[in-house]
Amino acid sequence: MVVKPDWLRVKAPQWERVGQVKDILRDLHLNTVCEEASCPNIGECFHHGTATFLIMGPACTRACPYCDIDFEKKPQALDPTEPLRLAEAVRRMGLNHVVITSVNRDDLEDGGASQFVRCIQNVRQVSPKTTIEVLIPDLCANWEALRVILSAQPEVLNHNTETVPRLYRRTRPQGDYQRSLDLLRQTRAIAPWVYTKSGIMVGLGETDAEVRAVMADLRAVDCDILTIGQYLQPTAKHLGVETFITPEQFAAWHAYGTELGFLQVVASPLTRSSYHAEQVQRLMREHPRPIPAPG
Repeated sequence: MVVKPDWLRVKAPQWERVGQVKDILRDLHLNTVCEEASCPNIGECFHHGTATFLIMGPACTRACPYCDIDFEKKPQALDPTEPLRLAEAVRRMGLNHVVITSVNRDDLEDGGASQFVRCIQNVRQVSPKTTIEVLIPDLCANWEALRVILSAQPEVLNHNTETVPRLYRRTRPQGDYQRSLDLLRQTRAIAPWVYTKSGIMVGLGETDAEVRAVMADLRAVDCDILTIGQYLQPTAKHLGVETFITPEQFAAWHAYGTELGFLQVVASPLTRSSYHAEQVQRLMREHPRPIPAPG
């Protein structure tokens, strides 16, 4: 049994608030990445009334050996009521910022872009002041599908690089490092007003130099926001942890990211892609990029 270091221990949440969020999710039949991917911050986030909604799932068409989302079930047809139910959850939870992510749906021609759009539009209707972040898959390099998502004008477009290029074959066998960078580059070209974001997990055997190289690559495609967090093995059948990265190393990466010019760097052992995502609202006030008016 692997013993986690002290800095990976989390505080026990206030279960009354966690239960309230779970009740809303169950009542509306919604999935969250918090639950499906066994996120260690679920207690803290649910306590603060936040959640990252997982649409078009919970079954995924890819089998990444680090991820706890189910890939053995057959993906189902898209549910036309899902965007309505998601928007209702945002309303009930009173969210100022919402993160909408999805499983990979390589079985769909547009990778699920149209469902992202419907979710964004429905949230806008019931909670127009809520800022929206979409955490999207690579869409198999379908840039027209990306353009469709961006046409709905989310404030933040997030796509995770996940790891260093050398570890892609073992960690993301159906992914492609350059394709992920290209998605972020395309996003900046299509919608220069959007805030772009990416994240990597560490502790899988990468070197400090490799992490810094990925950070430099992300800045080269004008990525605004970076998250770096410790990989934790969900179950015995998943990839094992090679190293528990110290808080001091995370602090060093944070400093380096600031030097590179990221507008925001969130780096700590418990950081996940959507951890404290609502902090982007402060960034938006400090570095405003008004969304263009329709037409």
